[in-house]
Amino acid sequence: MSALRASKFSNAGTDACENGTKCKGMAMSEWVKLTASDGNEMDAYVVRPKGEPKAALVVVQEIFGVNKNIQLAADEWASHGFLVIAPQMFDRFEKSVDLGYDKAGWAEAMRLAGQFAPDMQPQTVDVDAAIDWLRNETEANVGVVGYCFGGTMAWLSACRLKIEAAVGFYGGSIVNFAQEKPQAPVMLHFGGQDEHIPAEAIGKIQSAHPEIPIFVYENAGHAFARSVDPKAYVADAAALATKRSVLFFEQHLVF
Repeated sequence: MSALRASKFSNAGTDACENGTKCKGMAMSEWVKLTASDGNEMDAYVVRPKGEPKAALVVVQEIFGVNKNIQLAADEWASHGFLVIAPQMFDRFEKSVDLGYDKAGWAEAMRLAGQFAPDMQPQTVDVDAAIDWLRNETEANVGVVGYCFGGTMAWLSACRLKIEAAVGFYGGSIVNFAQEKPQAPVMLHFGGQDEHIPAEAIGKIQSAHPEIPIFVYENAGHAFARSVDPKAYVADAAALATKRSVLFFEQHLVF
């Protein structure tokens, strides 16, 4: 397993969002409508970079909807030159979900997440609709990046859909689909102190796919890249994971 064991991280700078403002280099954001192949309709948050996109990304949400955190994450990816779309993955059950991280938000998130299909196939179809939208907008290569639930969807997208690369942040259910084989390059990030994803689960994923780069950030727990949540956010781990992910996408998406 590729793992980061040092307690101190490189703090290489990115054009990250600060204080809830738009990221540097981000030109425009908007909401668009998507229709999946099975007829499901959903909204999606789109961010266009300054100038021509060097590649395109689907950003897949946590179980809290396309909330401020996911919009800021999409903004940050756009600041690195990517055309970004973040689909509302709960629109199948309930429209325009935008939850916080308090007790009520968690309860509602768990209720909604309980409606996901065990095989995640309808959710995979929804991600595919976002991929199709990107391919209609640009000839650039397309990747998927996701957080928590979205991290699992990034994995499944690499296994089931036509994309060029995927990155998953702390995808808690990846281990349940470890038997599936990615058809595109994948990078995974986990927190060493994640109470939701035990080391044994990470080990099973790595054993099944020794070719995949997996990074464990020992000073970080679950959702360490969630910048709006001081209880979860670990700035140095998030910065390094993002830096590695940007370089990974540039390697596999940009030619």
